[in-house]
Amino acid sequence: MNIKGLPYNKDAMGGNKKKPVGSQEKGAATGPAGEVKPAKEEKKAGKPQQRQKLAVILEEPAGMKVIQGMKSITNQSVARAAGVKISVANTFLKTLESKGVVRQVGGYSGHKVYERVKQ
Repeated sequence: MNIKGLPYNKDAMGGNKKKPVGSQEKGAATGPAGEVKPAKEEKKAGKPQQRQKLAVILEEPAGMKVIQGMKSITNQSVARAAGVKISVANTFLKTLESKGVVRQVGGYSGHKVYERVKQ
């Protein structure tokens, strides 16, 4: 299709197309000054490293001391006060609930609020 008498050229607009990175030669890569860079070394296929599992628990006397002065108890507040992860505080509060030391009084969608049971 001609526009005002000009011949049609599909590459007329936008300049030269860039080639994808995967199509460039991998072995003979050159740097900005024209020197030839060595090919990247492949990673050694050794044994995969195993992740170390950390077993952190909140002892009951220390945990009871933490929640003693709290009006409303949440796993976030226990974790912050005791200096442990939220998952550790959550399991601690679940064990206290099963023992009858605390009871759930509110919360939704995993954000539970507990209170101490008066004995």
